[in-house]
Amino acid sequence: MKTSEIKSILKELTSTPALSGHESALHSTLNHLWSPYLDEVSISRVGSFQALRRGTSTQPCPELLVTAHMDSIGLMVSAIQDGFLRFTEIGGIDPRLLPGQMVTVHGKRDIPALIVQPPSFLLPVEFQNGIVTLHSLWGDCGLPPEKVNQQVAIGDLVSFDQPFLEFENDMVCSPSLDNRASLAALTYCIYELVNRQPAWDSWFVASVQEEETQAGALTSTFQILPKLAIVVDVTFANSPGTPSHKTFPLGDCIALGWGPTVHPYLYKTFQELADQLEIPYKIESFSRRSGTDADSLQLVAHGIPTMVVSIPLRYMHSAVEVVSIKDIQRAGRLIAEFIAGLEIDYLEKIKWDETN
Repeated sequence: MKTSEIKSILKELTSTPALSGHESALHSTLNHLWSPYLDEVSISRVGSFQALRRGTSTQPCPELLVTAHMDSIGLMVSAIQDGFLRFTEIGGIDPRLLPGQMVTVHGKRDIPALIVQPPSFLLPVEFQNGIVTLHSLWGDCGLPPEKVNQQVAIGDLVSFDQPFLEFENDMVCSPSLDNRASLAALTYCIYELVNRQPAWDSWFVASVQEEETQAGALTSTFQILPKLAIVVDVTFANSPGTPSHKTFPLGDCIALGWGPTVHPYLYKTFQELADQLEIPYKIESFSRRSGTDADSLQLVAHGIPTMVVSIPLRYMHSAVEVVSIKDIQRAGRLIAEFIAGLEIDYLEKIKWDETN
């Protein structure tokens, strides 16, 4: 798949607001992108998009789950006062990044708005020289109070309104790249498998509510009960002022997760495959939880051996997230090659302590 095609897919995926707990608007986009190349499409009871590519083995096919969450962070209207809006957060948002941001309020109609704060000398004393909290910020729709009251209600969603921006060197900037970048990687993987004949059944799941409850990955895994699982997410890319031991070079590699969430034998397989394919990677160590859907899905039923593959992303949980198309390609290709080469007896080899 060409770089321009991935950019086009990523732009399509990020153009639809799908905040955590409210993801159904993205179903039609995923259906358009995925269903022509897969055998079965369904929506889970909590709204995750599930698609199956049937394996070719004459034996009963074991099932592999590949998942990336489709929800994104945003805001919700929590109060309306004199035509101005108060907000609460959906997912983790740094309030330092909000003043001056353009947003869309999804009321009875979509309304453009601006997040603002009063001049510092009009704020409470404790906020005059520091960070202004979310509860001290306002949304200004530029409308008289009566029209705001007619069009907007408490509980309405608010999404970031930043354009999809293409930089040179195959970098792009947009809201919701956490985690639409990983959905683009899954799309790349699906397209790479079109002319391949994997032995296993492969489920591709765009899960809901990762930013809040991880309900989507947890429930889809319980429904499918796969033998193996791969979680694709984003991780922190380096930028000025960030510690090098906690971040990854943007456009130069992907990250392979290592820690209690990741099965050692699966990690070994992915590491060896990446070396064989000459796909650059670095190890992302998790001493405890991974901070991804893998933390929940690996605990389903008797336990699901799980791998985490991550795409470096700058300015995470902001309206101006930045990702490299090259890293999306790397993640998608690595997973496609793993699926294509997955032997029907792989489960007979996998042991928790077999890492050498």
